[in-house]
Amino acid sequence: MSHHDSPTIETAVETSEPPTTRPETADRTAIEARGLSVSYGDEQALQAVDLEIPDQRVTAIIGPSGCGKSTFLRCLNRMNDLVETATVGGELLFDGTDVYGEAIDPVALRRQIGMVFQHPNPFPKSIYDNVAYGLRIQGQTDDLDGRVREALERAALWDEVEGQLDKSALDLSGGQQQRLCIARAIAVDPDVLLMDEPASALDPIATGKIEDLIEELAADYTVIIVTHNMQQAARISDRTAVFLTGGELVEYGDTEQIFEDPASQRVEDYITGKFG
Repeated sequence: MSHHDSPTIETAVETSEPPTTRPETADRTAIEARGLSVSYGDEQALQAVDLEIPDQRVTAIIGPSGCGKSTFLRCLNRMNDLVETATVGGELLFDGTDVYGEAIDPVALRRQIGMVFQHPNPFPKSIYDNVAYGLRIQGQTDDLDGRVREALERAALWDEVEGQLDKSALDLSGGQQQRLCIARAIAVDPDVLLMDEPASALDPIATGKIEDLIEELAADYTVIIVTHNMQQAARISDRTAVFLTGGELVEYGDTEQIFEDPASQRVEDYITGKFG
């Protein structure tokens, strides 16, 4: 199944944003937050965020620690459902449908919105079984070998592990493990890939491979990456959202504009290192 043949959510939201680098999808919004707020008990983690994330682009979420970046990311595939004290308000639309609507199955949603975490978390299984895991759960076992290979190729790992697929994933290097987790996430053909600081635990060479991979993945997926690394955001993203203290989205726009000519003085101070 193509990742555009979405089984649960099909309507697209049209916006009038002018085309930028890939004009064929520039007018399509993948995810839209409307007044999205999150609190953990009495602590406000996100404040009334309005944000439209374009399809098949890389959108970076930057900001200091504790500003709500990861909270926002975890709203997108309802990972915050797993936090008992979390309360979510406002609307969050994926292909025009509210992901917090009563009819939405969070498990099905997570098949369409995959996630890669900060620290590589391969299962204690073989390389092959890691990639095949989600496919088997979904009963997509036709041409499993081909699907596993395709996911490993797309995650730029196949050449390093070919002939060793029965080896434990835990024997791989940190950078290889993270690319394996990306392969595992894309094997089930999601629409959106969420990445929570995917390179922060890796060395510079491994980080470079992940960055190259993210740019390639945006040809097929909507990629949303949280990063502490502003240079990384500037290098790989098409759009950048800046969250500052208290879970406030202060500025959002084309990455070049955010870094070279931000409208907000607070954003300029953050980017130039005057605070945060």
